Amino acid sequence: MLIIPIKEGENIDRALKRYKRKFDRTGTMRQLRSRQQFTKPSVERRALIQKAAYVQQLREQEEL
Repeated sequence: MLIIPIKEGENIDRALKRYKRKFDRTGTMRQLRSRQQFTKPSVERRALIQKAAYVQQLREQEEL
């Protein structure tokens, strides 16, 4: 459970924004969505390799 201490006189919108940011960082929604459907380990590994290749390509372009 997330606890967001609200300071005296703090705007509720700002507190909500801090809550949303903290909730996003926990990765709860990403985990729930990934558990809705089974993905084979080979497919997960292929996606990781593709992502690594993409990031490496971006870094190489950045160096030029």
